Amino acid sequence: MTLMQQWDELAEKHNQNRQMAERFWADYYTKEKAVYEKILSQPAQIYTGTVQELADQFGMDVVYFGAFLDGINESVRTPNPVKDIEADSQVSIDVDLEKLYYNMVGAKAEWLYTLPEWDDLIPEERRKELYKEQKKSGTVVKPKKIGRNDPCPCGSGKKYKFCHGRTQK
Repeated sequence: MTLMQQWDELAEKHNQNRQMAERFWADYYTKEKAVYEKILSQPAQIYTGTVQELADQFGMDVVYFGAFLDGINESVRTPNPVKDIEADSQVSIDVDLEKLYYNMVGAKAEWLYTLPEWDDLIPEERRKELYKEQKKSGTVVKPKKIGRNDPCPCGSGKKYKFCHGRTQK
């Protein structure tokens, strides 16, 4: 069974009870935050090894670390085949910092994108730009509705109601 399958079973088991789910996710987020703090404190380092070796290096259970790899996978320069990984799979974590920050904002992981380690990595102005870019990417902009007394957009000079807004009989 792959690590992601084990993670899915574990999460499903804990999500059956609200209190269990809250404790489970709080525990995971605490461990996840610690890994990110370590990665962000040494941003140039590329972490390579088996999933088990990296899990041990970061002090995390191998199944939890598999879930961590799934979460960070869109923010690394060379994605890992996270759906198929097992404890002895070779993986690499080479983080693209701007992509990571952008994705953390998208995941609404405020406990991660507000870490103090970001202050030395990406200037505040650039972080604000990335934040706005991410928020804007999820915003649907509807075109302005044409009012019946507005000029027709075809350029005829007539009111919309007398031109293209007219119902056909």
